[in-house]
Amino acid sequence: MMRFRSSGPLVLLVVLMICGCGSGRQLQSVKLSPTSADARNFPNGQVPFAATGTFSGPPSPTSLTSQNIEWCIGSAMGACSASGPSVFPAVDQNGVAQCGPTFVGTVTVLAGTGARGVTDAPVFATFGAAQLTCP
Repeated sequence: MMRFRSSGPLVLLVVLMICGCGSGRQLQSVKLSPTSADARNFPNGQVPFAATGTFSGPPSPTSLTSQNIEWCIGSAMGACSASGPSVFPAVDQNGVAQCGPTFVGTVTVLAGTGARGVTDAPVFATFGAAQLTCP
């Protein structure tokens, strides 16, 4: 006759391993590359930025994609500007920034994670910033 022991603790361990509960891997910082760019030095004025994230657990650092972060034009404090007309600089969710046709100046490109602000524009808790110069 075969006897089975209680498998409760083993089942719990397997469930925890599958769902990753308790792993707590959190994004700690984001670094953008390049840190500054002049749009006139890129084909069609389209500047590709890349984001690298440092996490609280391995693997770290690692490249970030639009599945991990959002991109926007905003302030060095991590607040994104509300979307405006296409005459202003913009960055797509792949990190490609482009100046508007009439905008001249420097803007801050942001990539990060956070909540939505009052204007429904993201306000990042963890983010990286770079400068885009528009000729």
